[in-house]
Amino acid sequence: MDKESKKDIGIGVSAPKGKCSDGKCPWHGHLKVRGRIFRGEVVSNRAQKTAIVKWHYYNYVPKYERYERRNTKVAAYNPECLSASIGDTVTIAECRPLSKTKKFVVVDKK
Repeated sequence: MDKESKKDIGIGVSAPKGKCSDGKCPWHGHLKVRGRIFRGEVVSNRAQKTAIVKWHYYNYVPKYERYERRNTKVAAYNPECLSASIGDTVTIAECRPLSKTKKFVVVDKK
């Protein structure tokens, strides 16, 4: 594999246009993605190489026979080639633990 080609990470998202030399990048480094995939909005990117991603979902409450709205926020690794900023819609994929709180990586930005 030469330096210009990007590897296929196996989840059906397009490769980023930017380049990086980050070892923890799933496109240009050695990080493998597996498990769950989510789409959400970046609400913070103040921490270095980290994006806080939030998404909403509905939970059924049998007692009241209704749905309640909930949300989830997780920290995801934000590689240089994607550099997601606040307000971007991103796709994140599960990977090995990268730190105490980061177990996801940003793989696509819309």
